[in-house]
Amino acid sequence: MSSVVTSHPTLTLKQAKSVITAMAHRQSLLLLSPPGVGKSDTVFQAAREAGLPCRSLLGTQIAPEDVSGIPRIVGERSVFCPPRLLLPEDGQPFCLFLDELPACPPDIQKAFYSLLLERRLGEHALPPGTWVVAAGNRMEDRALVRAMSSALVNRVLILNIRCDVAEWLLWAVANGVREEIVAFIGWIPDALMRDVPATPISFSTPRAWAALSQALDSAEAAGILNTEIRRALAFGSVSPEDAAVFCTMVEEKFGEMRPILAYLYDPESLPEKHSQRWFILARIRSMVARGELKEIPETVIEHFLDAIPRDHLFALFVNLVPEWGKLGGEEVMLDVLQEVAGA
Repeated sequence: MSSVVTSHPTLTLKQAKSVITAMAHRQSLLLLSPPGVGKSDTVFQAAREAGLPCRSLLGTQIAPEDVSGIPRIVGERSVFCPPRLLLPEDGQPFCLFLDELPACPPDIQKAFYSLLLERRLGEHALPPGTWVVAAGNRMEDRALVRAMSSALVNRVLILNIRCDVAEWLLWAVANGVREEIVAFIGWIPDALMRDVPATPISFSTPRAWAALSQALDSAEAAGILNTEIRRALAFGSVSPEDAAVFCTMVEEKFGEMRPILAYLYDPESLPEKHSQRWFILARIRSMVARGELKEIPETVIEHFLDAIPRDHLFALFVNLVPEWGKLGGEEVMLDVLQEVAGA
C-alpha cells in the first residue's frame, strides 16, 4: 500500500488562541510557524485574558538544571529544588511558556519530558489549572532549529500556525500600526509574510512590519523622518522588494487610493496619476495570475475591461490570455485582436 503525504492543516493565531484557552490546562501544546508570525504575543494575550500570569522560559538560554532544579540534602536523601520560575511558591496556576523549544539542545529537550507529559518537575507537580504552551520555528525556516526527538514530539499536541492577513489588519488597526503600512498590506497582502531568504537579509513578517511602524513613529517624533531615513528603516526591516514598493507608494502619496477591488467595480475611479494607475493595474495582473478573481462576476470583468484604454489592456493581457478568458474577458480580447489585425 502506497503512503499518501499531505500537508499539515494550519490554524490562524485567533484559532490557536481558542485552542490554548480550551485545553492548555490539560494538554501541552507546541505552536510551530515561520519566524515573526506572532506566536509569543498570542500566548501572552491568551494568558492575560484568562487571568493567568505568564512565565516565559527561553529554551536556547537555559541549562538542564534550570528545568530539573538543583539537589539539596534533606536528612539522608537528596531532593531536587525546582526553579521558582517553573514552580512558584504560592501554588497558584499560571501559564508556562516554553519559547524556542525546537531550538533546544537534546539535553534540554530531555529535561522537559516529564514537564510536558506529566506536568511535574521531579516529585513536584505543577499547580492544577496551569497551562503549558511551547512555541518555535520549523526546520525549513533556517532558524537554527534542531531535530526534535520522537519522545518530545509524542508528548505535545502540535499546532501549525499560518499567517492570516485579515486577522493581522484588524490587530494592526487596534494596536496603532501606521496607516500607510496598513494600507500597503491591504493592497499587497502577500507582502505581510515572505518566505525566509537563503541569505541573512531582512524579510517581511508581521513582526517586521510592526517594528517598522514603531521605528517610523520614533523617527517622526524626533523630527528626523525624511525620504532617506524612511528608506533606510524600511530596507532594514522588511524584504527589499517590499521596502522599495512601500517607500515609492509613500513618496508618491498613494495613501488616498482605494482598495484594489474597488477599481474593478468602478474603473472610472482609476487615478489619473500615471504611477498610481500602473501600480493598480500591476496588482490586478498579479491577482489574475494567482486566480484570486474567480469570484468576481463576469459582467464586472467585462465592464472593467471595456473601460480601460487599449494600451492598458495589452499590459493586462500579456501572458495571461487564458486566465482573463476564464474570467469572462473573451469578447474584449477578441475586439483587441481584431483592432490589432486591422479587421
